[in-house]
Amino acid sequence: ARYHPIARDLRLVLSSFSVNRHLERVGDHSVNIAEYVLDLIPQPPVKPLIDIPRMATISREMLKDAIDSLMEEDVDKAMKVIDRDEEVDDLLEQVRRELVTYMISDPKTIDRALKLTSIARNLERIADLATNIAENAVFLVKGKMIKHRRP
Repeated sequence: ARYHPIARDLRLVLSSFSVNRHLERVGDHSVNIAEYVLDLIPQPPVKPLIDIPRMATISREMLKDAIDSLMEEDVDKAMKVIDRDEEVDDLLEQVRRELVTYMISDPKTIDRALKLTSIARNLERIADLATNIAENAVFLVKGKMIKHRRP
C-alpha cells in the first residue's frame, strides 16, 4: 500500500488490452498490404516506388520503437514515435496526389494506382497504430491520456 501499486497495475492491464487490439489490427493491415502486393507483382509498375517503401520503413521503425517504449517504459522514445506520425501522414498525401496524376494521364493505370494507394493507406494506418501504442506507453508510465493531442 505504501507505493500505490494498484493504480499502476490497473494501467498495465488496460494498456495490455489496448496494445493487443492495436497489434491485431497491424496484422490485419499487413495482410491487406500482402494481398495488394501479390496482385501487383505480375503487372508493370505505375511509377518508380520511392515514397511507399519510405512509408514502410518509417511505419516499421515506429512500430518497433512504440513496442520498445512500452516494454522499456521509455516516455521519451514514445513521444518520438508520436512526433513521427505526421511524417507518414504527409507521405500518404504526396503518394495520393502523384497517383491521381498518373490515373488522369493514363486511365489504364487506375487499377494498379488504386492498389498502390491502398497499400499507402494501410501503411499510414500501421503508423497510426504505432502512435496509439506509444500513447499507451505514456499512459502506463505517467498515468496521463495524451490521445488526440499533439505533444
